[in-house]
Amino acid sequence: MIPVGMENARVEDAFWTRYMDVVRDVMIPYQWEVMNDRVEGVEKSHAIANFRIAAGREEGEFYGYRFQDSDAYKWLEAVAYSLMRTPDPALESLADSLIELVGAAQGPDGYLNTFFTIKDADKRWRNERDSHELYVAGHLYEAAAAYFRATGKSAILDIARRNADHVSSIYGREEGKRRGYPGHQVTEMALVSLYEATGETRFLDLARFFVDERGAEPKYFEVEAAARGQEGDKGRFGDRASEYLQAHLPAREQRVAVGHAVRAVYMYSAMADLAAIDGDEGLAAACRALWEDVTRRQMFITGGIGQEEFWEGFSRDYDLPNDMTYNETCASVGLVFWARRMAALELKGDYYDVAEKALYNGVLSGMSLDGKRYFYVNLLESDPKEIAARRDTDYAAPTRQGWFACACCPPNLARLIASLGSYQFSRDDGSIAIHLYSSGEAAIETAGTRVAIAVEGEYPWNESIRVRVDPEAGATFALRARVPGWCESFEASVAGESFRELRDGYLIIDRAWARGDVVELLLRMPVRRMRAHPSVRADAGKVALTRGPVVYCLEEKDNGPELWDIALARESAFEARFEPELLGGVVAIYCDGTRSTGDWEGRLYAEESQERRPVRLKAVPYFAWDNRGLNAMEVWINQR
Repeated sequence: MIPVGMENARVEDAFWTRYMDVVRDVMIPYQWEVMNDRVEGVEKSHAIANFRIAAGREEGEFYGYRFQDSDAYKWLEAVAYSLMRTPDPALESLADSLIELVGAAQGPDGYLNTFFTIKDADKRWRNERDSHELYVAGHLYEAAAAYFRATGKSAILDIARRNADHVSSIYGREEGKRRGYPGHQVTEMALVSLYEATGETRFLDLARFFVDERGAEPKYFEVEAAARGQEGDKGRFGDRASEYLQAHLPAREQRVAVGHAVRAVYMYSAMADLAAIDGDEGLAAACRALWEDVTRRQMFITGGIGQEEFWEGFSRDYDLPNDMTYNETCASVGLVFWARRMAALELKGDYYDVAEKALYNGVLSGMSLDGKRYFYVNLLESDPKEIAARRDTDYAAPTRQGWFACACCPPNLARLIASLGSYQFSRDDGSIAIHLYSSGEAAIETAGTRVAIAVEGEYPWNESIRVRVDPEAGATFALRARVPGWCESFEASVAGESFRELRDGYLIIDRAWARGDVVELLLRMPVRRMRAHPSVRADAGKVALTRGPVVYCLEEKDNGPELWDIALARESAFEARFEPELLGGVVAIYCDGTRSTGDWEGRLYAEESQERRPVRLKAVPYFAWDNRGLNAMEVWINQR
């Protein structure tokens, strides 16, 4: 099915509108100030100054990572989506000024990368394994496609075209070109976006080339190293470098997710895109197997992926540690990208079940409620004292940070949240699918008529949802409404007629529709105690609390110190209570538990039979933790 873009869909939802407003009113202006080095007390960015220096408009040295330009492109992409939702002439003018500066920094041959223009002009395209040249180009293409759709202005699209044509002059199967592919994937899916914006198939051909070449023999990065006079150099991961880069096997032969998690899901997203466009069953089969591996054996309950700090990526099946994990925010963002594309390839509820899990938990946990502080690493159990004392957890922060030297996550959050309108609906010639239940509306063509559709409710806190269906003329088509995997009991009716047919996770309401029809949908949301697979050692004997799509946690703020000593009572009932003054307005969960008495008399150990005292526990949504001061947190709770 074809996703309905933001040109035709709009989210107006008490939950998500607040976040989209934060993106527009706080994150976009704040990140612009950070990229211009005008915010005190945060990591220096220098991203905009790098463009000015590369354009010859000021003197200076390049500062930052080789991929620093990508922060500006992701910012521009977020601006584009924000403008689609809320026109803002001042913001558009600011974006236009950045686009003009980017164009001034572009070389006559189309090359565009401020690191190499300023610092290493003679080393272009010599070390794609580590240089991120194609990665930066990919984010340029994504921004260009989004900004063109938002404004109709072609300046940034022309810059992207020239750059992509330059890339095509470097890479390809023709004589004299490199048989290579990106070191850090994103270019492949971005070229698909560029194709969709322009209709120019040469960009799709280049995306296919990069996917098809990856993992082929001889390994390109080893050939590249030899050409640099560094034969045998495999990078910092040695013999596992190919796994780190997902270049160990051709794409169609990959079945197990390995290596850097963000690179992986960006590549899998492109594979799903191409599988859908080309009807490529080889890529589709690989995508299905990789999806099964990631979501059934290597994904946290929050929709986080990438278990180990070693290479910011995957480790092994069922290795899901809570206090020493990585769970990069960008990886959850990339998982949502991939899920959307898998649902376009084949409509199955599992894909948006995972997207929803990641959106409400693993993505949102990456930002503070005010949009000014961010997690790069998302732990499921955090103790500030332990993080400060141990060297093996110093990669994780006990509280969100204002910015990062490697600042990929904040603008990634902004561009995803700003684009949520394009995730809710999809269509084909005879049906409309609803994937997410944020309140919103869309105008969709199906069955030869234009249909206005609106979702109304207070999701994710309230069980009741209304879907208004207004075709311009009476028409027969199927409405496919996802029944989330967490929902074990639901009711659905139109004009008093009940519907129960489920197909691949979607409720099928196939009928003759008329103006004013309303679907009454009830998705029951009891509090659920979730257990992990017995092979997940970290969660043995523990449970996690969920309600609807939201995962909960205990915070020291509500439950006192030493959260690991708390045990949830097996017989406890749950009280779910909406508290408008708590963390911006959330449902909190109250339940009964126990914890140790304080009578230890200086002992380190005591008999197991020692009495425990009853306590009343309060759990809050995981995404909202660390918004009330520095304190400990845990998702998985002991149960007795």
